[in-house]
Amino acid sequence: MRVTNRSLKGREGEIAVTAETLDDLWHLKYIVEKGDLVFALTKRKADAANDKIRPEKVEKVKVRLGIRVEEMEFHKFANRLRIHGPIEHGMDAGSYHTLNVEIGTNLSVIKEHWKNDQLQRIQDAEEASKRPKVVMVAVEEGDADIGFVHHYGIEIYSHIRQSSGKRETGLRNEFFSEIVEQLRHAVPEDASIVLAGPGFTKDDFLKYFQGNEPDMASRALIEDTSMIGMSGFQEVLRRGAVDRIMQESRIARESSLMEDLIREISMDGKAAYGFADVKNALGYGAVETLLIADETLREGREKGEDIDKLLMEVEKAQGKVVVFSTAFEPGEKLHKLGGIAALLRFKVKG
Repeated sequence: MRVTNRSLKGREGEIAVTAETLDDLWHLKYIVEKGDLVFALTKRKADAANDKIRPEKVEKVKVRLGIRVEEMEFHKFANRLRIHGPIEHGMDAGSYHTLNVEIGTNLSVIKEHWKNDQLQRIQDAEEASKRPKVVMVAVEEGDADIGFVHHYGIEIYSHIRQSSGKRETGLRNEFFSEIVEQLRHAVPEDASIVLAGPGFTKDDFLKYFQGNEPDMASRALIEDTSMIGMSGFQEVLRRGAVDRIMQESRIARESSLMEDLIREISMDGKAAYGFADVKNALGYGAVETLLIADETLREGREKGEDIDKLLMEVEKAQGKVVVFSTAFEPGEKLHKLGGIAALLRFKVKG
């Protein structure tokens, strides 16, 4: 994400950003909220009042509109964020319009009060744009999966299968060749590659990779996992391989925090989950790290709940707030626990 304008007086004002990746569109879903005023270039039908005879000739023109946000939808597979609401600035003021925010769109967001997590999300997205991207390849004999690491989770790019003749060198090389060919199309120039899986197939593939694509293979590292597929990818995250590449990777950090939370809960230790228990722990000054699901945060704000007051109290008590993505497994687990939990400085009685 690239910030193109920042004009704030305290917490009020405008921040304009350009979405550079699909991750940025996902971030914007949680930055923009109902009641915000957003500006963007869009297409809208010109006034057809003077062309009643041939209305089919009416064409859309490119205009800059200011929309008061009422609804939003993130379409991951269409690579767009749809923002809907009444037009307050520009042609046809008072009418409703939908902005289709895509990669490359510059969006200006004006808020009466920017919240800490929203400003932090913009900063994280800016920093992430400077980090190397990661592609994971989980491979075993005759089967391979290629996955992309995004902020919102892991996306399976493709599955490659060599169903027979696994021990025949020609067919095995054909299988390896197909993986390499897909990586040629899938891997950005600045991306790092994690080769994972059980056994020695990944090591044999790396030798083949180095012989056929030495430049790309130079950006690859090996990681042992017990399986391939999504479970294998998540095992890579838990073992810290993505952290070593992306430094403070969002999803790797969330995986680690969720493991800490589950461990503490299982031992009846320094953890709280659910609003009542978290508020109780906060009352004792025990909250060290607050974990909250992005959907819980968004829904709470839409319902007018005092959820931001809770976050501010945590920060005033020198605690940290981590917003989890519900599109990724740790965030899903957190959502099932009530959407909010905390790792504590000390155990608190209920």
